[in-house]
Amino acid sequence: MIRVLIVDDEWMVRAMLRTIMETAPDMTVVGEAADGGEAVERAAAHRPDVVLMDIRMPRHDGLTATRRLAGRHRVVVLTTFDLDDYVRTALADGAVGFLLKDATAQEMLTAVRSAARGDAMLSPKITRRLLRDLAGTGRSEARSRLDVLTPKEREVLAAVGGGLSNTDVAARLAMSEATAKTHVSRILAKLSLGNRVQAAILAHRAGLLDP
Repeated sequence: MIRVLIVDDEWMVRAMLRTIMETAPDMTVVGEAADGGEAVERAAAHRPDVVLMDIRMPRHDGLTATRRLAGRHRVVVLTTFDLDDYVRTALADGAVGFLLKDATAQEMLTAVRSAARGDAMLSPKITRRLLRDLAGTGRSEARSRLDVLTPKEREVLAAVGGGLSNTDVAARLAMSEATAKTHVSRILAKLSLGNRVQAAILAHRAGLLDP
């Protein structure tokens, strides 16, 4: 059972998200919070697997909360289509992905399941644009960091940069899902990265997804 904590300052949004999460037989909502400070307290009390974190909240924003929770919980940022510096900061601080507030119920459930199993929710339509923005400059430095990787690990990293889950990586590269997961874990360790989103950013910065 996936334990979910919902963080948003609008009670209607929290109610909507709770309703969606509780329709799934493999999820349970263990708590709600109206700001970042409450989020940290509720996370300590309820130990969720996944935290759905709104960033723009009037009292205590979600950025500091994300930074404090990311090492112990998988944080998925709740945002609007207008990607901004808040979202970029949250991802850089360890959030495993982001979810648009106008996403469908199925997309929301998929995002939570992906986060729970260690994958990032990387929408090909939107996230690649964000990753390109995050990639910025420093291609030479990024490429030199990849020198520690084997050719197969580079292939896996490129697939992760394209937003593929372990299941999709395995299918694309003709390997078992367990092998794909092992490759991803080794890549993160070799490159001293905290999560798949950071790996995806590095893949874009190094030009692994260039045509």
